[in-house]
Parts: sequence; C-alpha cells; structure tokens
Amino acid sequence: MAIGADAVAVDGAEMSGVPNRDAGRNAAIWYAQDGFDPAAKGINGRRVAGESFLKGFLRHAEVEEFVLLSHGAGEIEPVKALAAELRPGKTVRHAPLLRPNAIAPVQTVFFPSPNYIQESWRRAVYGTAAWSICGITHTTSTHAVMQGFFDLRMAPVTEWDAVICTSQSVLSSVSYQMDRIDEHMRAHLKAVPPPRPMLPVIPLGVHCADFEPDAGKGAALREKLGAGPQDVVFTSIARLTPHEKFDPLPIYLAMQAAQRQLPGQKLFVVFCGQFRDDYSRKVFTEGAAKLMPDVGFALLDGASADDRKSALSGADVFMFLIDNIQETFGLAPLEGMAAGLPLLVSDWDGMKDTVSPDVGFRITTRTLPGQYYAQEALRYQGGTDSYVQYCASTSALTELDLPELTARILQLARDPDLRRRMGAAGRARVQALYDWARVVPQMQALWGAQDARRKAGSARSLRYKADVLPIAPSPMHLFGSYPTEQVTFAKTRLVLADPTGRPSLTEVLATRNYQGLKRVFAAPEQIAQVLRAVIAAGPTGCDLAQLEAGSGLKGAPVERIAIWLLKYGFVRRG
Repeated sequence: MAIGADAVAVDGAEMSGVPNRDAGRNAAIWYAQDGFDPAAKGINGRRVAGESFLKGFLRHAEVEEFVLLSHGAGEIEPVKALAAELRPGKTVRHAPLLRPNAIAPVQTVFFPSPNYIQESWRRAVYGTAAWSICGITHTTSTHAVMQGFFDLRMAPVTEWDAVICTSQSVLSSVSYQMDRIDEHMRAHLKAVPPPRPMLPVIPLGVHCADFEPDAGKGAALREKLGAGPQDVVFTSIARLTPHEKFDPLPIYLAMQAAQRQLPGQKLFVVFCGQFRDDYSRKVFTEGAAKLMPDVGFALLDGASADDRKSALSGADVFMFLIDNIQETFGLAPLEGMAAGLPLLVSDWDGMKDTVSPDVGFRITTRTLPGQYYAQEALRYQGGTDSYVQYCASTSALTELDLPELTARILQLARDPDLRRRMGAAGRARVQALYDWARVVPQMQALWGAQDARRKAGSARSLRYKADVLPIAPSPMHLFGSYPTEQVTFAKTRLVLADPTGRPSLTEVLATRNYQGLKRVFAAPEQIAQVLRAVIAAGPTGCDLAQLEAGSGLKGAPVERIAIWLLKYGFVRRG
C-alpha cells in the first residue's frame, strides 16, 4: 500500500545485515535506565519486571551477542557490567538510536512497553520491513497506554511487529480496545484497518533460585512477631497503596472473622512494601487496628532485600488479593511459589493463568457490567479525575467475595499438610513454567517468528522520506511560511566579511554556548573548516562546490554551516 509520493516500496533484501546463525532469534534491547533499573529510578512493577527480564535474557538467551539500542554508548555501561558477571566473555554491542540500522545482523528490537509508536516512525525512514519491533504490556490502565494503543493502530506498525500480552486477560483487554479503534477507523475514516501486530501471550518470569527461603531470617521474623509453631503468618509483597494496588480493608474483615473461629491459634498479616504517602499508611495501619484487633499485624520495608527475604522465609501463606485495574500480571505470586509457599490470591487478570488449583486458592471477584462505569472512563479521559482517582473509583466497585475469602483463610490455617502440598506444587510449577530459563526461549521463538514474517512480507515494506514524516515533518516544511524566503547555496558565492571589531569564531561560539543545551547544529571544528575554506578563497569568495572542496565536507552539512556564518556576519553573499 502506498501513502502518496512520500512513501515507496523497497526491497527487503537491501535491509538485510550479514547473516548470523541466531540473529533471527535475537533482539536488540531498547535500553533506557527508566525501564530496567528500579534501584536508580524507583521501585515499581514495570522496572522490577524490566530488571528481572534483563537478567534473565543475559543469563539464558542463546545468542552470539547482546545488542543494546540507546542514545549514547555510556548509557549501557551498567548492562556491560551485568553481562560480564552473568555471561563472561559474551560481546555486548551498542547501537545508537541515531543509526538504528546498526543493530544488524539482528533484525528485531525489543521495546520495554507496548507504546512503541515513536520507534515505528524511527524505523519508517529505513522501511517498515527494515526490522521488527516487539513490545510488552505492563500496566495497561493509564491514559498514556490506552492512547498509545490508538496511536499504534495509526502508526506504520505491521503484522511482523508484536505486543507481548503477559496474560490471557491482558490479551482480551488489548483486543477489546483494538476492536473499538478499528470500528472507529471504519466509521469515521471509511478506512480498512491495517493488519494488527502479533499479540502472543508470554508470561513474565522470575529467577527461582533468588527466592529460596532463608531459615534463619524466617525464624527471626516469627520470633519478632511472637508467632508460635501452630500460628499462621500470611504475607504480601506489594506496593502499599489502597487506590492503585489493593484495598486492605476487606482482607482485615476476613482475617478477623477467621480469627474468631480459631481458638488457640493466632493469625498474622505481614505486608512488605512501600507507602507512597501518609494517606496510604493511615488506611493500612488504622484499618488494621480497627478491623482486625485480634490478628497480629506488621509492616516490612519493600525496598529492603533482607525484609523481602524475611517475609518469604517466615510466612506460611503468600497472599495477593488484588482488586485494581492497575495490576495486569502479578509477579509477586511467582515469587511466593518460588519460595515454596501456598497462594491465596484474587481471581484477577494474570493470576487466572499462573495460580492453578493445586498451588493455591483464587478468590472470586465481581464487578458490575461496563455501562455502570462509564462516568469513571469519561472523568479520567476528560481530565476531571486523576489516574489515582480513576483506579480508586473502579476498585471501590469491585467485590472480593468475603465469605469465600474467610473460608479459605480458615482452610489454610487449619491444614498444615495442605499448605505443604500446595507449596511444593507451586515451587514445581514456577520452575517448570515461569523461570526465565523457560520464558526467554519463548520470547526468542517469537522473535524468530517475527523475523520470518518480516522477510516474507518485505515486498510490502514502505519507506518514508525522513523530512516528511507525518508526525514529525521537517520544521521548515511545517513552518515554511514563517520566513521571507527559503534558500539554498547552489548559485551563491560566499565572501569573507570585514572582520574589523568582530569577535572570533571561538568567542562567538563560547558566548552563544550551544553546548549548554547539549545540542549544537554542527561540530565547532566543522564550522571552523567551512570558515577557513571561505578565507582561503580570497576576495572573490567561493561557490558551493569550492566550499565543499575546501572544507572537506559534503552536501547539507556545508549549507547548514554557511547559513549560520551569514547569521553571525562572518561571511556575506558575493
């Protein structure tokens, strides 16, 4: 399909790199610290999952080299250090985003988000079949992600691109929104929607060995709590926010109801996480005191590796009772399984896939039909409600079956053999299905499938001229009506202007200080080269060809520097 004169079909053969036996199953990792480094940028699910994936990829990927795509080579130094630790001797190569085709012979880019619209336009100037792009879902309830899916359908995204959906529920959610977007295209634009990107379901993973219990830390925690051998400790590791993760109050009500039926046995709730604000802390702590006064309660620091290890080592049950649309997968239950704990979770999105009946209980969740929540969608989309308010309002209208939850708490508390069986089954399940050693090969198989599709579809590739991208045309195409005229130097002679009383080139550049913005239109030495060429031409000056010959530069860079020299009076038109 052509898109006017500004897009042309290209032969996929011209975009192929040097063959490499595993390049088709490899992907260049689009790297920015924000997506992969929770220690530096703050703990959240997306970064924790990104860091875990990066370690898993470096440990388990069957590739000849690791390729990192980023703005500057210095950005990937932490990855080089990590690769040296996890895969000594394996090459880590940088590809600059200004030259993304440098990823070759690798022909897929892995982007740590579903919103890779910008990357599809970056690729467009090389051709839509130049390489494949693979994104992955994390939280999908934000306005940015929902708008991103709309934009993705309008961008030059192809059927050899992909968005990994981390659960069947997320696939249903993404497909539903794409259905609505495609309906809009047909009704409003009278257009046939383009093929969708691939939407495979591949879970997130964990490093199972990282969650082996520490008996000493577990015993210390139970001693600190005052929990005896017969007592039962329920723990969660999660962000402690009632409006963006889970409402703790129904949990407290069920725990208190169960405690009344357990004479001689005490229940404990241990939350390991972080509070974003005092409001959240107050809901969690005051709620515990008021609603489950007979149940033990403790808070651990989710930023502390020791506290996380203690929580997993000292608990009897791992609990993850989510009621919030912010959650899409649920990485923490996999950690609980890896630690050998039985699970008590809500029947919610990713847990429907990961938590089978032999490893734990999924508690029924209920909402009203979609039309009852239209005001939540409109208030958030229109800017009346914040994202926090949007999530909180939806959560408030999500039921977690309290009688069922209470019954399952009692069942787990009364039956230590059940807890042991479920814990053992959970450990076997996570090792078989969710360790990165099992998940990374699935991702590599996807990249291989994308590569095969790309090669098969290369005849349908489109190449866009770099200066007329629909979403980012050249500023002097877009604002060409602003100046008096637009010029080139094809028929212009440049002559050295009278330098009397004028500061030197070095002084002007230092005073203007483009480098203060970390962006200069041309390297200072190149500017000096062009000026020297004009000086060497003498009183008659020089034309463009002479300017190129004298400066050693060619084409547009020379004319860009020439108009700047005119702007600052170093040269004049002859």
